[in-house]
Amino acid sequence: MKSTLAICLFTISALLVPVAGYSADTDNHESAKTFVKDSVITTKIKAKFAKDKGVSAMHIKVDTDSAGVVQLSGKAKSQAEIDRAVELAKSVEGVTSVDNRITLDMAH
Repeated sequence: MKSTLAICLFTISALLVPVAGYSADTDNHESAKTFVKDSVITTKIKAKFAKDKGVSAMHIKVDTDSAGVVQLSGKAKSQAEIDRAVELAKSVEGVTSVDNRITLDMAH
C-alpha cells in the first residue's frame, strides 16, 4: 500500500514539473516579445528620422518602453526639427505617447 502511494505521488510530481517549466518559459517569452515590439517601434522611428531631411537622426536618441511610450532626447538645430521629430514618432504604429526631451542646440 505504501509503495503504491509513493509511486502515485512520484508520478504526479513528475507530471507537474513540465507544467512549472512551461509557466516560467511563458514569462520569458512575453518579455522577449515585449522587447522585440519596443525595438521595432524604436527602429521604425529612427528609419523615419533617417529618411526625413528635416530631422537629424544622428543627434536625437529614441527609447521605447513596454507600454509604447517613446522618449526622444538629444539636440536639435531648430524648434521646427523638434516638432517634426515628435510628429514622426507619433505617426508610428504602437506608439501610445511621446515624451519630448529634445533641446535646442544653441551652439549651432
